[in-house]
Order: sequence, then C-alpha cells, then structure tokens
Amino acid sequence: MDVAIAGGHGRIALRLTRLLAARGDRVRGLIRNPAHADDVRAAGGEPVLCDLEGDGDVAAAIAGADAVVFAAGAGPGSGAERKRTMDLGGALRLIEAAKAQGIDRYVMISAMSADDPSRGEGVFRAYLEAKGAADRALRESGLDFTIVRPGRLTDEPGTGRVAIAPRLDPGAVPRDDVAAVLAAVLDEPRTAGLTFDLVSGDTPVAEAVAAVAGD
Repeated sequence: MDVAIAGGHGRIALRLTRLLAARGDRVRGLIRNPAHADDVRAAGGEPVLCDLEGDGDVAAAIAGADAVVFAAGAGPGSGAERKRTMDLGGALRLIEAAKAQGIDRYVMISAMSADDPSRGEGVFRAYLEAKGAADRALRESGLDFTIVRPGRLTDEPGTGRVAIAPRLDPGAVPRDDVAAVLAAVLDEPRTAGLTFDLVSGDTPVAEAVAAVAGD
C-alpha cells in the first residue's frame, strides 16, 4: 500500500510511519519544514515538502497514493485562527487533493466531542469546531472515509488494547495505540464510512477494529 500522511512529522504520524514501513508499505510524510525530513526518513518514510496552509500543490504531493491520512494539526499553543486554517483548512485541501487524484481512501484523526464543541471553552472550543467542520466535510465528500476520534493523547507505551465505539465516555489513549488503530483501519475496507471514538480498553486492536467494522 502507498500511504500519504499529512502532518508527517507529528507524533502519531511518525509512529504510524514506522508501523506501515515495517510491514513493507510505502509511506510519504508531508512536511512543511525541511528540517523534519531526517526524522521522517528515520521512521522509514519518504519526506515530501508540502505546506497545507501555503500555495503548494497538495495534489502533486500525494499523486499515486492508495490512501491518505490527515494527521496534521495546529498543535498546542496555537490560537483559534490557526485551528481554522490547519485543522479545518488543511483537511479541506487534502480532501480536494485526494478527489483530484482519484484517491478514494481518506482516514482522519479527529477528536472526541468534535460534534459537540460546547464541551470546550476558548481555543479548545475553536479546535473542536474546526475538527467537527472538517469531519462533516469529509463525510459529504463522497470519499471512502474513516474518522477516528481519540480521547486525551498520552506518550505512555501502548498496550495494544483499546475501546472503540461510535460514542464512548471521555478517556485517554497512548499515541502508540492510536497509530496501531490507524494501521488496522487502513487494512480494513469495511471501516469506510465509519466515525468512532477511541480510548484505552481491554480489546486487542485488531479485534476492536474488526468488531466496529461489523464482525
């Protein structure tokens, strides 16, 4: 599989790159900072310079890919406007690029409560609003989407066990396990059209993804 990851230097993106590269997939990590190229290479990916907020040709950056993953984000410390330009605007540009290249598969890293921004305040509410709008646009795009909404992200070692459902109570999940779920989703075409929450749990990743897909 040939996978292009937007936000290729992100902490989840690099973990996903390692997993995909280790099983023999081609991975392109879209980055805007050339200084991040070596980190993408070290994870087993191919760095591709592409600024989702700039005037670069996103479609050219993902040409030939079988799937795209939106793992980009404005990041902590950014303001409400950047949430709109990256978490929403960047996702929209990747949608249009995927459609232009005939790439049907699009996996989105979203956030729990993206469909209920009233649970957040200030900048966090703006973030949830941006994520919710991006999710809606993806659902309406006609692409084979999967929207993964993790809870609070941690850098604790992954357990390989998660809880996945359309709605879950708030919780935390290691970035390792989010990456593992994304890799499993890319392998499971029946997850197309699904939106689900993700937190730590008791079910092995492969079983959890198969269950939500309909097994």
